[in-house]
Amino acid sequence: MDGSHASGSKAAAAAAEGPGTQRTQYPYVTGTSIIALKYKDGVIMASDTGASYGSTLRYKSVERIKAVGKHSLIGASGELSDFQEILRYLDELTLSDHMWDDGNSLGPKEIHSYLTRVMYNRRNKFDPLWNSLVLGGVKKGPKGEEKYLGMVNMIGTHFEENHIATGFGNHMAIPILRAEWREDMTFEEAVKLVEKCLLVLLYRDRSSINKFQIAKITTEGATIYPPYSLKTYWGFSAFENPAQGAVGSW
Repeated sequence: MDGSHASGSKAAAAAAEGPGTQRTQYPYVTGTSIIALKYKDGVIMASDTGASYGSTLRYKSVERIKAVGKHSLIGASGELSDFQEILRYLDELTLSDHMWDDGNSLGPKEIHSYLTRVMYNRRNKFDPLWNSLVLGGVKKGPKGEEKYLGMVNMIGTHFEENHIATGFGNHMAIPILRAEWREDMTFEEAVKLVEKCLLVLLYRDRSSINKFQIAKITTEGATIYPPYSLKTYWGFSAFENPAQGAVGSW
């Protein structure tokens, strides 16, 4: 095969992909942990507003928690452009559901099931969406008010739980949530527990920043609060002298 024929084949393959077709081969602009838990009246979700470009904390005001339809909240760790693509899918899904005009609407359980299929399908095409997604919500069902909280990752692994943390929070926040979470927590108690987890992550996760956002979903709907900062203390001995007692340290 001569060079001109080879280059022609590449051009034909590129044309078959369609104009402007691009795929995320590696996550570049990423967000870190999402913390979420059920409480007495609904589901609370929190994250910081930072986004890293590689190892650089490039963006400081990125919102990674969004409302979906009437009954759900979604939060995402990972690649932000892929999260934007997922939000576009969900906009189409909720619009199609609304157009049926049958008096019913998709609840968090149905949306979580849809996301597991989307993530698993893209994984099977070796073109994954590089995200860990947390889906929480409240909807009145046959048994009354039903709270739902589930997670799905980039390869389609999914589960339902009373409290969830993604990213570095899966290592640092889950032990705190297991020890202190209660089913009958008030909103104020849930906020304090979430803030405790966020503070631990701020101290230990280099991708986290001291600017956080909290959202809640109840039967009355979703509320996403403005970002705010937490009071910090960096005088711990382990921070002032991190190499103390380390063998062979500088």
